[in-house]
Amino acid sequence: PHLIATVDDMQVILAKLKGEFVWHSHDNEDELFQVIKGTLYMQFRDKTVTVNEGEFIVVPKGVEHNPMTKNDEEVHVLLFEKLQTAHTGNVTHERTQTSYPKI
Repeated sequence: PHLIATVDDMQVILAKLKGEFVWHSHDNEDELFQVIKGTLYMQFRDKTVTVNEGEFIVVPKGVEHNPMTKNDEEVHVLLFEKLQTAHTGNVTHERTQTSYPKI
């Protein structure tokens, strides 16, 4: 992931996803994913939502989720979230990042 902008107390992150990420939630922050390229599958414990290119999904705070792709597809997304939002929410994982390079 790369930080591309900050707007007030929000950060805009450009990321590429491939395969499954990690199940997590954000206790105090909503998270918005906009799909720029490909198809994102947002897994929730009770359903999976398909997010196509050009569409977006908001994950409410406190909701456990796992963004994923299928068939080895690389998906490009923009993430809109509060500056203090931890990359993997309430989970520490090998993919957890504490800062993002800025482009």
